[in-house]
Amino acid sequence: MIARTPEPPYWAVIFTSQRAEADAEGYARAAAAMDELARRQPGCLGAESARDAAGFGITVSYWAREADLRAWKQVAAHAAVQRTGRERWYADYSTRIARVERDYTMADSPRDGL
Repeated sequence: MIARTPEPPYWAVIFTSQRAEADAEGYARAAAAMDELARRQPGCLGAESARDAAGFGITVSYWAREADLRAWKQVAAHAAVQRTGRERWYADYSTRIARVERDYTMADSPRDGL
């Protein structure tokens, strides 16, 4: 489902990954738990995630303030899952953080012509 975000500005964390072949069930459980936990954190505006059959995936989470996403990075359960991801679940990954300045939906016209 597409996340419903407020008027910009807000923050986006873009996590792109290539899964390793190990422990698919453990990964699925951890991913679901982290999605639920993130959505309960102060400032979390929502998330979107997709993964293809070859294990390539993108998750984008949205945050009201930069301080909110920094606090999420420090949550102990999140940090533990990140460690396991590096050790077992990912062949490669990249995290990008961006401030969203403009957005629009299919129902909107672009707010600034872009």
